[in-house]
Amino acid sequence: MSGVSVLPDALEDALEESLGRFPVPELTRNVQTLIRQYREGFDRSVPALGSEAAVAAYAGYRMPATYSAVAAALRQVALLAPGFAPRTHADVGGGTGSAVWAANAVWPGLTDVTVLEQSASAIAFGRRLAARASAAAVREARWRQTVLDRGTAAPAADLVTMSYVLGELSPAVRDDVVRSLALESARHTGMLVIIEPGTPAGYAGIAAARRLLAEAGLHIVAPCPHDGECPIVEGRDWCHFAVRLNRSALHRRVKDGTLSFEDEKFSYVAASARPWPRAESRVVRHPLKRKGLVTLRLCTNGDGLADHPVSKRQGEAYREARDVAWGDAWPPPAV
Repeated sequence: MSGVSVLPDALEDALEESLGRFPVPELTRNVQTLIRQYREGFDRSVPALGSEAAVAAYAGYRMPATYSAVAAALRQVALLAPGFAPRTHADVGGGTGSAVWAANAVWPGLTDVTVLEQSASAIAFGRRLAARASAAAVREARWRQTVLDRGTAAPAADLVTMSYVLGELSPAVRDDVVRSLALESARHTGMLVIIEPGTPAGYAGIAAARRLLAEAGLHIVAPCPHDGECPIVEGRDWCHFAVRLNRSALHRRVKDGTLSFEDEKFSYVAASARPWPRAESRVVRHPLKRKGLVTLRLCTNGDGLADHPVSKRQGEAYREARDVAWGDAWPPPAV
């Protein structure tokens, strides 16, 4: 997953304009509250995005990173399933719409978009941002105020995304929501993509969701090269990836940061009722590069986790290994 992620110009401009309505110190205070909640856990009895200032702070703090992580995961799906051309998209727990923008960037042929979100303030903010989009599917997206619980009706769509939501749900509700999404995806042979923070807790949520998806009969498309149990032992390691994103000047001020970039770590799973081609193996750590030798840490189809050396004597394979990045499929899929 090499390269630096950049927000679409329309989204960056809309964010700058919307955040400019609030004093930076107020945004920064709300960002610090959100950071504490992400670290210590959310009080599920209190809406995380209960005020306009909290929503604006969330958008300034999280939208660039969430957009980048979702786009990176969806691009891996698109590489493995080049014949997948979704027309409809449903984003569950969509917040201010990061995944809507990301999906449109990967599949500009999308024509019909629905966002399910609990917070009325987040919906209002997301609509304002979406109104600035050049893509009609983003501008005309339907936003439905919905509380995610056991009775939530799963949306019917070619592509269903849920990003950074599992950690905000109770375990029982989380499992029911994932099962509901899995059953709906099975009915419509669509693609379901779930993204969480690249932390041990985030990975644990993805691993649990992955088991439920497999039990529902879905095929794992990415990042895993197989439908079997994850070979990573929880508690010792966790499966995650990273994407680098640019920080705007306002983004740096809101987060009280100095660097012009940041690295967003994330875990994800993509599954479908249709058995799309998948990677032979996946690079799960930064490649170790030495003179004339690249060693890839791989999650494989048959051998679990394995270190795979590629020497200069292997010619084209070595040149590909020099360019491959953490999170990429190995060997690289044909373009």
